[in-house]
Amino acid sequence: MNQPRSNAAQETVDRVRQALGQSAAPQARPGPGPAPGGGRRDFDFTTLPEYEILKIWKAVGDITSIGNPFYRLHDGRAGNTTSIDGRTVANFSSYDYLGLNGHPEIAAAAKAAIDRFGTSVSASRLSAGERQVHRDLETALARLSGTEDAIAFVSGHGTNVSVIGELLGPEDLIVADAVIHNSIVEGAKLSGAKRILCPHNDLDAFERALRLNRARYRRALIVVEGLYGMDGDVPDLAGLIKLKRRYNAWLMVDEAHATGALGHTGRGIAEEQDIDPAEVEIWMGTLSKTLAAAGGYIAGSRALIELIKYTSPGFVFSVGLSPPVAAAATAAVDVMMREPWRAAALRRNGLALLAKARSRGLDTGLSIGASVVPVIVGNSPQTVMLSERLLERGFNVVPAVFPGVAENQARLRFFVTSEHTPEQIDTVIDAVAEELPKIRSGSSFVSTIAGR
Repeated sequence: MNQPRSNAAQETVDRVRQALGQSAAPQARPGPGPAPGGGRRDFDFTTLPEYEILKIWKAVGDITSIGNPFYRLHDGRAGNTTSIDGRTVANFSSYDYLGLNGHPEIAAAAKAAIDRFGTSVSASRLSAGERQVHRDLETALARLSGTEDAIAFVSGHGTNVSVIGELLGPEDLIVADAVIHNSIVEGAKLSGAKRILCPHNDLDAFERALRLNRARYRRALIVVEGLYGMDGDVPDLAGLIKLKRRYNAWLMVDEAHATGALGHTGRGIAEEQDIDPAEVEIWMGTLSKTLAAAGGYIAGSRALIELIKYTSPGFVFSVGLSPPVAAAATAAVDVMMREPWRAAALRRNGLALLAKARSRGLDTGLSIGASVVPVIVGNSPQTVMLSERLLERGFNVVPAVFPGVAENQARLRFFVTSEHTPEQIDTVIDAVAEELPKIRSGSSFVSTIAGR
């Protein structure tokens, strides 16, 4: 499931090196080796080829005066606007889809939890015991998901790694979408199971993989996302349910981006596509996006949750969720379910941004106009430059570049919230439509190394 470097990506790196007067391909250099007297020197990580590539991209940024678009320092809460270096800009790089981060009721719940429980439960829940704040959260998550029970982890990424890594083993089969999240890829690798990636949202490919392989394995797991975080589209859940029944497989749906964004009340793809949640064995979600907290969760049958509670390393051997974080997520579920107008506003804004982008001739890929709308640029250097130009014009839009996506699929990802205004949506797309042709037609250093 590792994504190899594409020819286009390698050619771009080679052009960068040549422009800087370096050889075309980074060569691995041996480590320091034994020190005199039989000991070993500390390993120098700057000798790694991967680190050399980082230095090349930094040099490109220095030469072109393009700032690093990642790890930008924000001065306060980031919603539909944010402050970077003391300057307020419109923000399209926040997962706060329903505008709940900083909501007074949610903040009050977190503060009350600190007063009662402190800032930490200080050990794993298995060792240190339960707190009511955890049980309240898991009850709320099960209600939100329409399942019998739920269990919360301290990390969303760790939830997928630990649960998939524990439930499946070398005698099992995992069939996943090709653009599935890294946390699922890592969990599948950890499990040791046979792993098959299918072309994105290709049900025929899923069926073929199961038909040709299922009989040779003990268990089978189909894994998809409810709303894909790179492309902004959705799977055919009913079709996947038919497949998992036919081939006796479990179905797991990662709802990280779908919660709050899909369904008329924001309860996810099951509500969006009118599916009984009980038809899916494993629901996964995060607390860090719509639910304005941090962590992840699994929702499903009581038997599944009990099994995870006693066997999943990421739960058994990890500290329990911080009480204020758990309380904040519980309150966020309550506000979200009580105020469905937030989900409706998000969908209106997502559709508006999608329509505006298409009207300006921008490539939005497969997006349905929910919370994620990509604008596909086509190579990493130009995508980074476009992000910089937008920041200069008052918009924070962080790029997705290789290796997060294929080099020819480098893009800006617009994360839309219920709080974005029509003016913010119109003006940012106008800015993209104005700046992108300039970058593509320019004779700048970045255009040169991008092969334009």
